[in-house]
Amino acid sequence: MLFDSTSLGDLTLDNRVGLAPMTRVSATADGCATDRMAQYYAKFAEGGFSFLVTEGTYTDNVYSKGYRKQPGLVTDDHVEAWTQVTDAVHDAGGAIFAQLMHSGAQNQGIPQDADQETIAPSAVQPDGEKNEAYGGDGPYPRPKKATKEDLETAREGFVASAMNAHEAGFDGVELHAANGYLLNEFLSDKMNQRDDEYGGAPEARVRYPAEVVEAVAAAVPDDFVVGVRVSQSMVTDYGYVWPEGEAAAAVFFEALSSAGADYIHTTERYATEPTFGEDGPSLAEAAVEYVVDDTVVIANGSLGTPEAARQVLDDGADLLTLGTSALANPDWPSRVAAGEELAEFDRTRLLEPKATVGDEELLIDASSVDD
Repeated sequence: MLFDSTSLGDLTLDNRVGLAPMTRVSATADGCATDRMAQYYAKFAEGGFSFLVTEGTYTDNVYSKGYRKQPGLVTDDHVEAWTQVTDAVHDAGGAIFAQLMHSGAQNQGIPQDADQETIAPSAVQPDGEKNEAYGGDGPYPRPKKATKEDLETAREGFVASAMNAHEAGFDGVELHAANGYLLNEFLSDKMNQRDDEYGGAPEARVRYPAEVVEAVAAAVPDDFVVGVRVSQSMVTDYGYVWPEGEAAAAVFFEALSSAGADYIHTTERYATEPTFGEDGPSLAEAAVEYVVDDTVVIANGSLGTPEAARQVLDDGADLLTLGTSALANPDWPSRVAAGEELAEFDRTRLLEPKATVGDEELLIDASSVDD
């Protein structure tokens, strides 16, 4: 099944293995993608990954940007810069989706000498401290509660950046509603303590993310893929789970897919293990159960062995993505198809102390990364 051709919207994919979005802090200071980024993404397409999801890309110049050297899709210069990336990936035979991200409360500190004011569903300070690999230091600031005007600005930013992604040659966009960023914060009863129509029960907490999905889907051409990434856990709280459990998953996945998502991309630490109780479904299995018909489910989370990858497809997911296993093996699909040994991931070589794209990563031969 790993190497079966399949479809995603109007796209035909050569196999079921994609590249997961990963923060790499390698854009220019003003948010433009670079030639190095074009080489970085193209190597995964050359290595057999049928589709790629970019690192989180900011969507407006007000509150969305989360860290320095993060790429954007806000200006004409951003659009022009991303074109070199999409051209390189298409020339290598792959499809590429731009992950659109509003950082919400999880801002790593912008500008250099002071924390940028942040917004979140409620004025709740995130747990933990900022990530040094992404340029952060110290505790997160307490965000201000987003006003209706703030939410409208954020929604308009998602729509405009999706249209810019289409102009830049992307095959689709993925709205980042995972890992504790703004759209994910709305799903959390911890970060979302609002008493208006956007807070309270799961049906209310999913309302704003679903409105963003609907607005984006309505603005882009019908053949342009719109996906949503979803998790329970947050960067600042890996142990967080929805208090309503599977009942919340049912509401969230139905609402997001009904709003116009072509795919739901679930991410958790171990995608093949039960999430909702010892005998309950995984997050991906819950998505399979509760999305509306024809919505594709993509699974992510510790799927770097061929056995785990096959299992998640056997469990019902349509596609899967790899993160650190792809960094160690940028030709993972080609290697697995040929029965070749896979390299081990070394975080100290590839993501520390800064998560920039290193020279060794631009080598197509993954064995040289692991030597």
